[in-house]
Amino acid sequence: MAMEKEGFRAIRKTKRRIQLSATQIIALVFLGIILLGTLLLMLPISSADGKSTSFMDALFTATSATCVTGLVVGDTGTIWSGFGQTVIILMIEIGGLGFMSAAAMMFFLLRKKVGLRQRMVIAQALSLEDMESVVRIQKLVIGGSLAIQGVAAILLALRFLTYVPLGTAVKWGLFHSVSAFCNAGFDIFGYNDSVMHFATDPIILSILMILVVVGGLGFFVWEELIRHKSIKKCSVYTKLVLVTTAALLLLGTVLTLILEWNNPKTLGAMSWGDKILNSIFQSVTLRTAGFAAIDQAFLTDGSKAVSVVLMLIGGSSGSTAGGLKTVTFIVLILFLGARLRGRDSVNVFRRRIPEKKVLDAMTIVTLVVGLTMIGTIVITATSPIGFADSIYESASALGTVGLTAGATGKLSLIGRIVIVIFMYFGRVGVLTLSMGFLLGNQAKSRYEYAQTNLMIG
Repeated sequence: MAMEKEGFRAIRKTKRRIQLSATQIIALVFLGIILLGTLLLMLPISSADGKSTSFMDALFTATSATCVTGLVVGDTGTIWSGFGQTVIILMIEIGGLGFMSAAAMMFFLLRKKVGLRQRMVIAQALSLEDMESVVRIQKLVIGGSLAIQGVAAILLALRFLTYVPLGTAVKWGLFHSVSAFCNAGFDIFGYNDSVMHFATDPIILSILMILVVVGGLGFFVWEELIRHKSIKKCSVYTKLVLVTTAALLLLGTVLTLILEWNNPKTLGAMSWGDKILNSIFQSVTLRTAGFAAIDQAFLTDGSKAVSVVLMLIGGSSGSTAGGLKTVTFIVLILFLGARLRGRDSVNVFRRRIPEKKVLDAMTIVTLVVGLTMIGTIVITATSPIGFADSIYESASALGTVGLTAGATGKLSLIGRIVIVIFMYFGRVGVLTLSMGFLLGNQAKSRYEYAQTNLMIG
């Protein structure tokens, strides 16, 4: 009897030990989706030629789709069959909206109550701090996302009808509506040049841009704008997202126009109107969308430098976009501005930003920039790729952007592994992974060391 009691205690202890936090669940489920997608893409039915795809190519594509990046080993429209493309678009949808959206949809359809643990995971996946509004925002995410993608798919299909037959137009409209809204950047046009074939079509580019921006704003921002119906009544966070997003889009557009105006291989040969249109599109797509209307391989070095910065910043928290996030970036800028003026506190919109949030922003930026440099060094050392294209590729993967300056096909095996890891980190969240796996059981310090003075600067 005593032995049985001891056995029960051991089982209970084991159960307690293997309990996972919300961040760990998110990271592991994303990994599971990637591995399942890899196995499906390796099947002969997934490839256009009916042959089995290598594990590395399938893993690279599955990671890129689930992490809504857009980097590919070949043209998605020609190397994958209809089944393979369906697998890819499903992974993009799940990766973009979050796997908990799919799970929550089942709860809602079956009219089952969403438990506390499920709420915690949803809140973590959507970057929410308020548990009470989780279900309401999740319903908005599901309903709003499907509605927006549906309307955009119809509009895109109608426009594609001027280029291709009805069946192809509908397929293109649906696929690219999901891909753009989820900031994935995958395309199935079959031209092997992303959206360059439509670089002078303002309707197609405009629809794609709207989808990218809406998807990249974040679900919490949607909810506040719909509920308050006025920007003035929104939270400081929402105001920062909107202001920062607008400023970055304007800055990216202006810099692209200046740096590429006379470049004959990008904007140089276009009319004034097309130059402005494609500069706006370039600025939007750098925010983790991954569609290319101009050839990224022929950008000037100045444009590539600007692109790297914008790709690393990315979209907003709780959105389909990646990157270190807009508010993280602007908090760092506000902190630097405050320190340069000799102020200890960081203030914005008549509110003070907590010191912990400032430290979190500094940690994320340092980690992302550091990883980008490490990835650049590894790729440059192991692949026949120059420094500018290597850092472009690293930033694109880590920011889950999907743009490439032509380096993806030249990557060595080690380079591909680095990019796969970066895409996963970029989507799941570097800070989420580090906090979830490394600091999940962090104990409070029992003592503190005496302070010391250092010379800084």
